[in-house]
Amino acid sequence: MSITRLIEKRVEKVWGRRDLPAIFGGPYEGKEPLGEIWLELPGALDAELLVKYLFTSERLSIQVHPDDEAARRVGLARGKEEAWIVLRVEPGAMIGLGLRKRVAREELRIAALDGSIEELIDWRPAKVGDIIYSPAGTVHALGAGLTLIEVQQNANATYRLYDYGRPRELHLDEAIAVSRPEPYEVPMKPYVRSPGRQILAEGRAFVLERWSVVSAGRLLASKAAPVWLIPVSGSGDVGGQRLTPGAVWHVDEPASLALASGAELIVAYPGPDVRDPLIVQPAAP
Repeated sequence: MSITRLIEKRVEKVWGRRDLPAIFGGPYEGKEPLGEIWLELPGALDAELLVKYLFTSERLSIQVHPDDEAARRVGLARGKEEAWIVLRVEPGAMIGLGLRKRVAREELRIAALDGSIEELIDWRPAKVGDIIYSPAGTVHALGAGLTLIEVQQNANATYRLYDYGRPRELHLDEAIAVSRPEPYEVPMKPYVRSPGRQILAEGRAFVLERWSVVSAGRLLASKAAPVWLIPVSGSGDVGGQRLTPGAVWHVDEPASLALASGAELIVAYPGPDVRDPLIVQPAAP
């Protein structure tokens, strides 16, 4: 695959939006509002990670995802852990993450059936720049008025607990079985690994980093250790290809990398452990 700019797949959703950012062409004129833009490898090749842009005008369903073990029991390749990078919020935008208190699984079922789960979930104000890692088993929901990047394990493994009366299928038995009906705990606090390199998430299904200073470097990517490059702002260059917000690159061979002043790049790769996917080259004398 080498250095590959991923392909857009646009997914309409009842809770989506029509006022897309300019980087995606501005107002969307499809039949239904646009909820997600998936950035995928060409040829429908399987990859461990999937990157999406999400645009919400209504609350998404209250849902949960299985971990790897639970997913494999039902024939899926992997579970689904995910992280969000919040890019834009409207006044009052919220994210539901975990429950306000620990409950028994049967209590969670009753709350999903009678609608009281809306008050049980812990709704938190969202702000631009938030980085949230949601482990498998976390009961969660995205609120209205959000534009964000989602990085996730590449699995179609979503179990809906509650959907505000929309006529869509629920998966109560599956959701209750894999849920952790308890308050959310932050898996880790971000920290600075080196100047211009911040570790946002580690120790679980994938690692997220934020890079802001790479004047000249070389990515140590390979087919066994690929990286996903997600420009958030500014510009850069990977292997002669220009990096710009709104697109995503998959790199699985060594490649040069440079960021312009003021650029911000999210770097993702599978596995629990932080590695050193970059050699910074000394500046020319």
